[in-house]
Amino acid sequence: MTERTGGPAAAPIPVHRGHTEPAASGASAVIRARIDVPVSLAPPPPFGAPVGRRVVSLLPATTEIVAALGHAGSLVGRSHECDFPAEVTELPIISRPRREPIGTSAEIHRSVTELVGQVLSIYELDPEALREAAPDLIVTQDLCRVCAVAESEVVAAARDHLGGAVEVLTCSPVTFADVLEDVGRIGTALGDADAGAALADAMRGGLAALRSTVAGRERPRLTLLEWTDPLMAGGNWAAELVEAAGADPVLGARGGHSPTVDAAALRAADPDVLVVAPCGYDLARAQQEAAVLERLEGWRELTAVRAGRVAFVDGSAYVNRPGPRLVDTAEILAAIAHGIGPAVDLEGTAWAWWA
Repeated sequence: MTERTGGPAAAPIPVHRGHTEPAASGASAVIRARIDVPVSLAPPPPFGAPVGRRVVSLLPATTEIVAALGHAGSLVGRSHECDFPAEVTELPIISRPRREPIGTSAEIHRSVTELVGQVLSIYELDPEALREAAPDLIVTQDLCRVCAVAESEVVAAARDHLGGAVEVLTCSPVTFADVLEDVGRIGTALGDADAGAALADAMRGGLAALRSTVAGRERPRLTLLEWTDPLMAGGNWAAELVEAAGADPVLGARGGHSPTVDAAALRAADPDVLVVAPCGYDLARAQQEAAVLERLEGWRELTAVRAGRVAFVDGSAYVNRPGPRLVDTAEILAAIAHGIGPAVDLEGTAWAWWA
């Protein structure tokens, strides 16, 4: 199929952005919003013929949000990483990585760093798949060049291949409050502001309930790592989730990108609890990073290691996705830090102790 190059000039692509500046920290208190049963909403329509708007979601988190809002039937395309709920894997793939992330964590980091120095994003759109999906709403992000197709590339593709007849909604959350705002914005874009408000309230209530559960307990010092080689401490919303789980975050960057730290900084922080949740890794892949961590100078002397309080978490499904399952992430952290809460039962599937 040939690209559209002639004809009248297309109308400007409407782009709706959120969070042009990082929101103030500490906005938060969130309830349990598991997508297998959308919170206080009717079940999503079956996948198949689009219902309402035709939506392409280029980010796993926004795909989860659309589904949790009860609009899964409106999805007509996804990114290669969108895998939850499971039914979305039946949707056409609209974006793929320019280079497959294969190798050790150090090799992947070097490859990604090299690629982002050359192009806007490590992902690219499939023009033909986009034309065939014919969306009238594309949901993307502009927070991280290693998370999804760059916003400018999405806008250009919409102009070139869809004739401008599409709205682009851009998310860029850095705090939990931002995530809740995005839930509302997506609900509004879907013509279902009430569902957006209900889901945001449910998530907010879930975090509030967890805070009540852990209130009064001794708060361990907890470090969350989002990459292992090089070491990167948790950024963005991670500190808020750690606090809601009844622990005090050490290292990391509240409301900002995950900072790179070295072994000396980790030794100096010497957390009581260490949680390893590499971005994009499922639990089994995260556990393979044990060998990388064990080579760190002073690893065996860390308080968390000596006490057996090092855990691995499925970062791809939980920690790294700014959507409804951030509430589940906080519950997982509470299970690790205090041994309480519903996520205790997720040991072995969503998280596991370092052996």
